[in-house]
Amino acid sequence: MLGRKFYYGIKPVVPVSIRRGVRRWFALRKRSKVGDVWPVLPGSERPPAGWPGWPEGKRFAFVLTHDVESQAGVDRCRQLMELEMKWGFRSSFNFIPEGDYRVPRELRDELTGNGFEVGVHDLRHDGRLFQGRRQFALNATRINGYLKEWGAAGFRAGFMFHNLDWLHDLDIQYDASTFDTDPFEPQPDGVGTIFPFWKQGSNGRGYVELPYTLPQDSTLFLLFREAGPDIWLRKLDWVASHGGMALVTVHPDYVRFEGEAARPQTFPADFYSRLLQYVREKHGSSVWPALPREMAAFAAPLKTPPPRRPKRVCMVTYSSYLSDARVTRYAEALAQRGDHVDVLSLRRHPNTPDVEVANKVNIIHVRSRIGKKEQEVTEYVTPILSFLFSCAWWIARRHWRRPYDLLHIHNIPDFLVFAGAYPRMTGAKVILDIHDIVPEFYSSKFGAHEGSTAVALLKLIERVSSKRADHIIISNHLWLDKYAARTGSNGRCSVFINNVNTEIFRPRPRTRHDGRFLIIFPGGLQWHQGLDIALRAFQKAGAQAPQAEFHIYGEGNMKEKLKSLAAELGLNGKVKFFEPLPVRQIAEIMSNADLGVVPKRADSFGNEAYSTKIMEFMSLGVPVVVSRTKIDQYYFSDSIVRFFESGNDEALAAAMIEMIGNPEMRRQQAARASDYAAKNSWDHRKDEYLNLVDQLCAPGREST
Repeated sequence: MLGRKFYYGIKPVVPVSIRRGVRRWFALRKRSKVGDVWPVLPGSERPPAGWPGWPEGKRFAFVLTHDVESQAGVDRCRQLMELEMKWGFRSSFNFIPEGDYRVPRELRDELTGNGFEVGVHDLRHDGRLFQGRRQFALNATRINGYLKEWGAAGFRAGFMFHNLDWLHDLDIQYDASTFDTDPFEPQPDGVGTIFPFWKQGSNGRGYVELPYTLPQDSTLFLLFREAGPDIWLRKLDWVASHGGMALVTVHPDYVRFEGEAARPQTFPADFYSRLLQYVREKHGSSVWPALPREMAAFAAPLKTPPPRRPKRVCMVTYSSYLSDARVTRYAEALAQRGDHVDVLSLRRHPNTPDVEVANKVNIIHVRSRIGKKEQEVTEYVTPILSFLFSCAWWIARRHWRRPYDLLHIHNIPDFLVFAGAYPRMTGAKVILDIHDIVPEFYSSKFGAHEGSTAVALLKLIERVSSKRADHIIISNHLWLDKYAARTGSNGRCSVFINNVNTEIFRPRPRTRHDGRFLIIFPGGLQWHQGLDIALRAFQKAGAQAPQAEFHIYGEGNMKEKLKSLAAELGLNGKVKFFEPLPVRQIAEIMSNADLGVVPKRADSFGNEAYSTKIMEFMSLGVPVVVSRTKIDQYYFSDSIVRFFESGNDEALAAAMIEMIGNPEMRRQQAARASDYAAKNSWDHRKDEYLNLVDQLCAPGREST
């Protein structure tokens, strides 16, 4: 918005040739990158629900409009009118009420007398109509006066700027300030449909929105200097094949009629004439040629709602995307409903491609974490900073080409939110997702005490980072009040626990029948997870259950120490370590387990860190032994998990032995837990997340 104000402030003193040259340079650079959405936007051909088709069974509609921007355009109106009448068409001429020219009443009367339509084009056509809500309301009063004086039914804003909610101030039957797809406009957010739709107002009134669906003449012939109307003709055939509305905007100012000197800012009238001839000769009686006023009269009673414009979303996570269930469920939920989702993440393996697609989600591997021990603070922070800068640069370049609507940034660390700084400055919204609260996580990982300088610095970073987000998602209820109070973010936070995606974690037939009793832990191998406690407990339990094995899937700074401890305890062969797997693969592995174990320490970060693993085991129908932490007692009861005293390897061993020896207890617990997991699954929260995204991206919502 600031850039737009600056541009239209200096625009009057910049020569037209320079403005057009700069715009052409940018447009040509962008054209090679937007072929997947222009001139045809996939999905825009879907008709609204209950669409009845066009009058008299016509195959598609054809609507002609003209925006008159200068005295030269006024002077050519009659010639354009005669050209259209030659081919049996009528159109709407939109005039600027308070522009650089006078609109002769005689011209308006002549147009309407010949069956044409007159509309209002902006107020002054200076790019400032939507710069403030109060000023728009004042301007709307003046526009309404011209609408009444001219007997006009419709409106189109200058430069195709639009705020469909504000337009309810106008006394109009239709607006035509939008488009299906046009990444070359200064406000490039298209409505994503080739059909008219109804825009309901709060006062019970409303208007019909008529997006243009054929590229603008200025784009084709002035910016790209196309040598003919071929793109018009191809797009028109595509619209016709899908039964849509082919609406075109032609500026009389740019049309060069026979006898006029050729100039860079004009194109031959023959290009437009060939379009009209093509429609008549190829499509004939299958087309409904309608004035915008007639289109509005047809569409208004239908009250077809506005289409949901697919969002462009970028996620950032300092993890392997396919192994991070929390991130994958958000991304896949958006992609499944038709949004475009890019995820910047870590590379899983050295041979992982730079870009891959999984379940309609585009995964961009920014760098690798492989081989990083992360035993020291510098070993941990340096690669994260590199990841941040790489993500920020990638996002800035991509956003400049095709803007994002939303950035969803996942911690750890919180300051990854700055990867979305440039898009946020240009109007994109930012969600910061707090998987773990960092000061406590750091204290647990590196042994720092609460009053240390490092922890104080992390709390400052936490507070500053929170202010760069429009909304903050926190992964459990115990952290909500603590985080909100520490950052001053009350009113901008919501809780989404690690609800299980039941499309992935669902009961399935066992494929393992080898007589072993398999205990599994899948997750991060950090000190607060308590895997050393589990190994000591398993040594005791395994002595009484020789058929038992303990399989550990994951990475972390404790992995080598845990391997050494397993060897020291004589558990080689009974305890096996595996690399972390993508979410769908680990779900298959977990479903074949006999028992899950979550041995977190209650005297550490793990006391309040919600473990996704518990609900995943529940959803798969696998019983689970869980340490008695504050967070797990908040969400679970003894009837659905087998609790043991946290930090007590004797108590964990007893719990393992009890579960190994009592199949009926395992069956009953798993059945109750499955019911609990089903009631608290992602299926019950997904719509809340999608609604949050839509509300944040709603037009007119300002960033905090």
